[in-house]
Amino acid sequence: MERELIINAEASYRLAEQKASHYFKLLHEQVIQKKYVPTLTNDFQSWKQNHIHHSFLSLFLQGKSNPAPREYYNYIHWLNKNRKLDHYLNRSVSYIFLRDLGKALDSPDTKKKIQRVVESIKNHLTNSTTNQGDKIEVFSIAGLYRWAQKEGVESTIIWLINKLKTVSILIPEGMDVENAQRKLIKIIAGVLMHELEEKGNDILQEDRSWKLNRAIRLGYSYGLTYPFIDDLLDANVLSVDEKKQYSDLIRSSLLTGSVSEIGEWTGDNSDLIKVIYSELKDAFEYIRDNQSPDTTKKFFEQSYIFFNSQEEDREKDLSHPHYTNEELYIPIILKSSTSRLIARSVISAHEDKDFESRTFYYGIYNQLADDFADMFDDMGNGMVTPYTYYLKYHDKRSDLLNPFELYWTVISHLIHNVYDSETKTREVILDRAINGLKRFKERMGENKYNEVMGVFASGNPSFNRIIQKMVQKAGDVDFFDKLLRDHIITDLRNERKEQEDFLNTIKTARNQIDNILRIPKDDHLALHEPITDAANYILEGDGKRLRPIITWVMAIDGYGLKSTLIVPLLRSLEYMHTASLIFDDLPSQDNASIRRGRTTLHQLYNIATAELTGLFLTQKAVEEQASLAQFDSKAVLHLIRYSAKTAADMCKGQVIDLDSKGKQLTLEQLNLMCFYKTGLGFEAPLIMPAILANANESEIKSLKTFAKHAGIAFQIKDDLLDVEGELDLLGKPVGKDAKNNNSTFVSILGQEGAKRAMWEHYCLAMEVLEKVPRNTLFLKHLLNYLVNRDH
Repeated sequence: MERELIINAEASYRLAEQKASHYFKLLHEQVIQKKYVPTLTNDFQSWKQNHIHHSFLSLFLQGKSNPAPREYYNYIHWLNKNRKLDHYLNRSVSYIFLRDLGKALDSPDTKKKIQRVVESIKNHLTNSTTNQGDKIEVFSIAGLYRWAQKEGVESTIIWLINKLKTVSILIPEGMDVENAQRKLIKIIAGVLMHELEEKGNDILQEDRSWKLNRAIRLGYSYGLTYPFIDDLLDANVLSVDEKKQYSDLIRSSLLTGSVSEIGEWTGDNSDLIKVIYSELKDAFEYIRDNQSPDTTKKFFEQSYIFFNSQEEDREKDLSHPHYTNEELYIPIILKSSTSRLIARSVISAHEDKDFESRTFYYGIYNQLADDFADMFDDMGNGMVTPYTYYLKYHDKRSDLLNPFELYWTVISHLIHNVYDSETKTREVILDRAINGLKRFKERMGENKYNEVMGVFASGNPSFNRIIQKMVQKAGDVDFFDKLLRDHIITDLRNERKEQEDFLNTIKTARNQIDNILRIPKDDHLALHEPITDAANYILEGDGKRLRPIITWVMAIDGYGLKSTLIVPLLRSLEYMHTASLIFDDLPSQDNASIRRGRTTLHQLYNIATAELTGLFLTQKAVEEQASLAQFDSKAVLHLIRYSAKTAADMCKGQVIDLDSKGKQLTLEQLNLMCFYKTGLGFEAPLIMPAILANANESEIKSLKTFAKHAGIAFQIKDDLLDVEGELDLLGKPVGKDAKNNNSTFVSILGQEGAKRAMWEHYCLAMEVLEKVPRNTLFLKHLLNYLVNRDH
């Protein structure tokens, strides 16, 4: 097996080079002879009739009403309102079928599939943008999990959520986190598309779920190579020696079919490489073990061709003035075609010569478009691409091929030689080409754009004038995948910023709350005050302070209450919560030895002191609430009444918990107990500031529903951490529930079932937030924190 793979990989690369060389010579000859000029000139004459409108009124109205394509929701709404959405989606989906699935657009079967996809996307988009105040996120965890439930792939999506979280943490400084996440998501989606296309819809749901599960894991495993191999080797994170060592490890694994050991790592990034390489090892072995015998060889050959062509490009030095045209373009032809061939072969798809042929010829078109868009970033990073190299040496090397001319030659060749002059294909490819130039011009500005065109369009000025006219005047050339790309990157970037703001808010609020909790001693008492000392001891522990933090944010940011006025409320919440923990830890209840990383109160003092301290803190909480003198007295009385009832209900929950010792609860009983014990603990911090702010009943009802599901999700996560967590992070012993024979979500549902239940309550909580008429960003990220925490 290993010997065979080594021989086939090397031989395949030589064969692939020969094929790429033949294709390049064909293109080179057409560039020299300027064959693309008359052909595409005629194509644009026909094409522009659908894209350049001469009516002054239509242009005026379009300019007044057409939002920028980057404005996701507004743009979709505008397209739908002006009856342009169907055509927009049709060309967009057609392009995906052309580029990613290697389909011929004149196939009746392909046309039907495209229309089905268009209708599905349109239905989703119009439902999510009908009410501009109730927008559905493009890529939300709740939306993803709801899809997973319909398809029966919940466990795999839970696995994927955790993996995406791991990847975002591991991507080092110096690499683009959002772009890496986007590319990984895109690869997974691409592999899923191939799986669905390969198997079709006429299969049993059980088989479909199994195939989707496998495709998601394969897509992740393949996609992981982009951030952790391609992007990492392109970035300035590793030293030159480390890059060499890392590349050798990857090459050896591809040649032998088994992951090479890291061995002794020489460099400063040993810890980073070990953890990344471990993730890659798992991914590599999953792909290898899920390949069918008749596709294994082909997969490794394609992977080796892709990696080796990337390496050849990566090793080029922009200061080297003598690269031949062949050296510049042949690796590009190889890597651009094999990257999409791998996306199909990774699922062990059956052989399809038409797909492979179209994909081989198509790849360089897409690569040249991407390299054009990124040329200045690439130039700044010293990377050699056809564009950066031409920019630097075109005035010194008359033999250099103009990549912009080659780009149009490839387009002409695709339209007329690969796709047989098919009308729809011509329309879509020319749409895409003009759209790419429009986007580049918008991003770079007109002066820079004209400067670039002055260099790259010099090969044929008359043809360039036609192109620039199309760029200036043509409309209806934008694409949904570009809109989605920009929107996902913006969402991921905003999400990252929001998470940072959330954590900073938590830190700020926690620091402020920590500083107001200490209970002063009574100066009138001559005797030592063990209860006050005990109370301060437990309050000074490493508590998360989630409940007062929630109130702090909701009161100040949600309801506009003054921070100085709500200090008593913050104290009362933490006092009541801490009291409940003291009682929880007693030998008569959970008999815990560690709480908040410290010895529990009854063990440090004695049981009686612990019990009295709990009672003391409860009374101090009521005292604090009664001191909310700056608020309406009726509201304060309402708050105290609500607080007392909530505390009483939480005691009921604890009684249910104690009575369940040694018994197996039903899920319904456990949910009820969890609501009383934990859900109410999340409800009170939301409802108390709402009461002080005189919020309406509808809003309070929604907040209560959110708290119920957030509380249950929190408790399930606690149960999971008791099985999966680490003592150092948790600050309390692991395995306590099993030792005490407690009924938990894990004991009733199992670990996988508990995870599914947690994400179900997560979705229910997220969905109810849409009904809360306030900024719920903090609550959204709080919920994300609750289910993703490690302590």
